[in-house]
Amino acid sequence: MDDPVLLTGAGGNVGEAILGGIGDEYDWRLMFHSPPADEPDHEYLVGDVTDDETVQAAVDGVSAIIHLAGDPRPSAPWKSVLSNNIDGTQKMYEAAVEHDVERFVYASSNHAVGAYETDERTPEMYRPNDEFRLDGTELPRPGNLYGVSKATGEVLGRYYHDEHGIKVCNVRIGNLTEGHPPIDYERGQAMWLSYRDCAHLHECTLEADYDFEIVYGISDNERKYYSLERAKDVLGYEPMDNSAEWDGDERVDAN
Repeated sequence: MDDPVLLTGAGGNVGEAILGGIGDEYDWRLMFHSPPADEPDHEYLVGDVTDDETVQAAVDGVSAIIHLAGDPRPSAPWKSVLSNNIDGTQKMYEAAVEHDVERFVYASSNHAVGAYETDERTPEMYRPNDEFRLDGTELPRPGNLYGVSKATGEVLGRYYHDEHGIKVCNVRIGNLTEGHPPIDYERGQAMWLSYRDCAHLHECTLEADYDFEIVYGISDNERKYYSLERAKDVLGYEPMDNSAEWDGDERVDAN
């Protein structure tokens, strides 16, 4: 890409994983909610996604957007997710249309489908031999208001793709942790996303040819109830990590 890639929410864990893995591969423009502790190596600005002037300045001249910004709390109240997650995402899409941005990668969440984890399915669905899979074709089924906001962001992407032709990829991010999978937590191990797989997956969203997609953002875990087939087939995603290769915080089967 000749023009910069805008990364909103650059100060969060997902932004850290992306920049740590593919930070040298693109010309980045970073957007932070609060001033960063250390001076970034890339062009950046500080502001809120609910502020029109900030959003316009951030989007002007970029070729792609990875939109991570928003209130990330699963317990976030409606007022916050309405403003930061829904209204902020809609402002980003409007600016993308105005500035002819080619593609929009949206950080959705496992919480957009959290209510599929019913008492009848759990904990068996978190285990290697269970065959239940969500593949991105199912309807959203949020488990909290944060999940509602993420499902709404996906629907906004559907509208802006259909109405304006923007390439849209919604990534339903699992449980991102650095170093090793969650310990003694079956659900977390089933939806684990390593830092290097997170970076690689987002690189795929910037490079692959697609129209509108919903994919799951997890590593290639033996425990899983999210299908990776769409991410592999359409995006060319080749995850390298598997939570089963770890015993606590020690790797037992290195790649």
